[in-house]
Amino acid sequence: MSIKCPYCSSPFLASASRKKKSIISFGFFLRKSDQTRCARFFCKPCKKHFSIATFQACYYQKKRNLNSTLFHLLVSGVSQRRSALILSIDRKTVVRKFIFLGHFAEALLKHQKFHSNPISQMQFDDLESFEHTKLKPISVILAVENKTRKILGFRVAKMPAKGLLAKKALKKYGPRADERKKARRDLFAELKPLIHEKALIESDENPHYVKDVKEFFSTATHRVFKGQRGCVVGQGELKAVGYDPLFSLNHTFAMLRANINRLFRKTWNTTKKPERLKLHINLYTLYHNHFLILKT
Repeated sequence: MSIKCPYCSSPFLASASRKKKSIISFGFFLRKSDQTRCARFFCKPCKKHFSIATFQACYYQKKRNLNSTLFHLLVSGVSQRRSALILSIDRKTVVRKFIFLGHFAEALLKHQKFHSNPISQMQFDDLESFEHTKLKPISVILAVENKTRKILGFRVAKMPAKGLLAKKALKKYGPRADERKKARRDLFAELKPLIHEKALIESDENPHYVKDVKEFFSTATHRVFKGQRGCVVGQGELKAVGYDPLFSLNHTFAMLRANINRLFRKTWNTTKKPERLKLHINLYTLYHNHFLILKT
């Protein structure tokens, strides 16, 4: 790692003599949180001290040793409240670490997309959840690679209530914006550089999908399938049929339901803010792509 002064950007020249160096080594210290030995440095031009820990993402965190354990708990169906109980820490600490880990996972996923090979087969659809109450539904549009079940991207969007809840939701909370189209188009714009120009794109027969797929993936083949009835055990994403042409997508949706506590069916864990749901799916996407599907 190339080291520069965080205050004046002077470089650390390891091969230069001590007199010619603008940054010199200034001993070590033992970090209290994880007992790591960290190097200190002194910048001659600006007379400032800093350490190797200054450049780390979890700089200033006092309990960074819990980050990995909390990450695995949050992507394994454990709630934030129960995580705090298991780790013997305050719930506010869990919330702060959850937000930090979510943003860190998002940055890491964006960086990795630039190094992926063109995708030849993609499946996409919406998963529905809700914000605080079922009168405030939320849509999660998700795209996966067909054979590997790798999550390529997602968007979280607000949507108005449907069916029997529509009238009650309108009366209690007023009109609710439908952000699904914008979210879908934003996702397609993000994925367009990653998708092969002759790719096979699969989805259900939602009439809103056809126009957007043609606009963003004009040379790709778009294949649609009739929606199937869900299983009777509450796993709505797993279909009660012998062959499911959208199995990779529906199986991934079912795994989200099983591993993100706020997406459980018949649960008291709910999403209070859509942006927190996004952070949680960021965490799961990182875990799913780099651990779960590699073990199957």
